[in-house]
Amino acid sequence: MTIIACSKCHKIFPNDQTPFQCECGGSFDYAEFPAYSDDLIDHSTYGMTKYTRLFGLVQDFGLVTLGEGNTPLLSTTINGNEIFCKMESHNPTGSYKDRGSAVLVSFLNSRGVRFAVEDSSGNAGASFAGYCARAGINARVYVPESASGPKRMQIERYGAELIQVPGPRREAAKAVLKAANAGAVYASHAWMPFGLTGIATIAYEIVEQLGKVPETLIAPVGHGGLLYGIMRGFESMNKAGRIPHEPYYLGVQSCGCAPVVSAYSNSTRQISEVKLSETAAEGVKVSQPARGSSILERMITGRGEMVAIEEGLLLDSWKESAKQGFYMEPTSALVWAAIKQNIKDFKTPVVAIITGSGYKSTILS
Repeated sequence: MTIIACSKCHKIFPNDQTPFQCECGGSFDYAEFPAYSDDLIDHSTYGMTKYTRLFGLVQDFGLVTLGEGNTPLLSTTINGNEIFCKMESHNPTGSYKDRGSAVLVSFLNSRGVRFAVEDSSGNAGASFAGYCARAGINARVYVPESASGPKRMQIERYGAELIQVPGPRREAAKAVLKAANAGAVYASHAWMPFGLTGIATIAYEIVEQLGKVPETLIAPVGHGGLLYGIMRGFESMNKAGRIPHEPYYLGVQSCGCAPVVSAYSNSTRQISEVKLSETAAEGVKVSQPARGSSILERMITGRGEMVAIEEGLLLDSWKESAKQGFYMEPTSALVWAAIKQNIKDFKTPVVAIITGSGYKSTILS
């Protein structure tokens, strides 16, 4: 049974509304994640659509899809060690966000939403705009004016209204809240939980492609939805007896914005704002991560850890990955850098999530 409730006061998500947050200020999450079962997977369909019955959606509306999922799992070597790269950059709009957008926009469709707003550093906004275009939903996306040009262009080409907000990423979040308070449906990829079931399919696919559960799973952490969704996917498979255990999780942030790393280092789930500095990893420039505490709840029990990457190592790793044919955006290179920095500590096999395409970046150095 799928149950969505407030993580603070435990109020059940309403069945006739679309709030992004509980009235008490808490965040909605899956108290009961959709149960995994091999019997619910439709192998006659392609990509992520084969998992549709694991999303907890109203079945009459189906999945809004652009062919996301079924991304390659490629083997490579870093410092002489074999690593598997899950190429989420191969999704339709160029990032892993498509998995979440497909389910989130399908939910909006089931509730009859015809206009929605979102905020993003770029990838989520582009993905949201693309899937809204596919569903015939009018979209408005707020981004920091520092968001890369290709991402801003992508949002506009999909037909969404683009609002560029001066200042850091958090200013775009403040701007979208004004629209939400004025009555617009705020379809937040960070705060609404629905996309987590789509992101969980990354875990399902990795086990199918690798033939077993990886011992180490590495992913960048901004708002935290990527790593948390993957955690919920492996957790669901473990509960179903499909895998014997979950991987060890390594979350990676930039030293320029590392609030979850700071909390982890202090052995607390409470995340405080940290001093920000410039970083090419714009996808993780989130000072108040929506799912950070949920990740930490699992990590502080010994199931994972958080690390931060210096800017020099990030840029060197970004360039090095391209020399091996992996053209990723700098945010994705955080995982490459983390592997170089900690390779001797990892149990194998190691799977690293390549989150977005290099075509979305304007970094030239």
